[in-house]
Amino acid sequence: MESIVRYESKPILHDPVFIEALPGIGNVGKIAGDFLANAFKAVKFASLYSDNFPPQVIPDQNCVVKMACNELWYAKAPDGRDVIFLRGDYQGSTPEGQFLLAEDVMELLLAYNTKLIITLGGYGTGTMIDEPHVYGAMTRRELRPMLEEAGVDFNPGEPQTGIVGAAGVLLGLGQINNVDAVCLMGETSGFFADHKSARAIVLALQKMFKADNLDLKALDEQSQQIEELTAKVKDMTSDEKRDLNYIG
Repeated sequence: MESIVRYESKPILHDPVFIEALPGIGNVGKIAGDFLANAFKAVKFASLYSDNFPPQVIPDQNCVVKMACNELWYAKAPDGRDVIFLRGDYQGSTPEGQFLLAEDVMELLLAYNTKLIITLGGYGTGTMIDEPHVYGAMTRRELRPMLEEAGVDFNPGEPQTGIVGAAGVLLGLGQINNVDAVCLMGETSGFFADHKSARAIVLALQKMFKADNLDLKALDEQSQQIEELTAKVKDMTSDEKRDLNYIG
């Protein structure tokens, strides 16, 4: 079935930027996107329901249920641009579901005359990262300077793997529909919710939207916890290596 969209309001937006902030590797994109939406004081205007989400409702603290969905929020960025955020706890449960959901979101974005799509995600390494880079991908070469100015890196020498899920499909649909689209991927081990990697993405978005006055205190504190966890894991790994050397 097609997604069901229930509007709480229908804001008038002018050539908005779209930011995808759904869960993925290390939850990097969701953490970064939710942080920016809150910092921009975004307001929810619609909910998107689909049979491609888990068949469940989630009770809140008062046992009032909420059906699994994604949400659309809007805000005004510090540089004056309108922004639409796609937020939620779920992605499509199958490859087909991913594509169908992305098509429904794309149809909405085209109706709003969206000028730029930004998808967010994690760049999984499988190893602990001290200083995460933000890697970029784009739908045309002319977008590269915009990302470079925001401090985004590119890794053309590495074996290229696909960008999966909503972050990739929305990028591709943007290209098909002649809407500029970029992806920001925070380098992460992928072992846990990585606020430090999300912070690196937020810093890039901060430059892109000229949002110089963002309060990063909460992200800084959570990033410090990630640094401590990284150090502990490295110490444990070093101890294991010493033990193996001794046995050998």
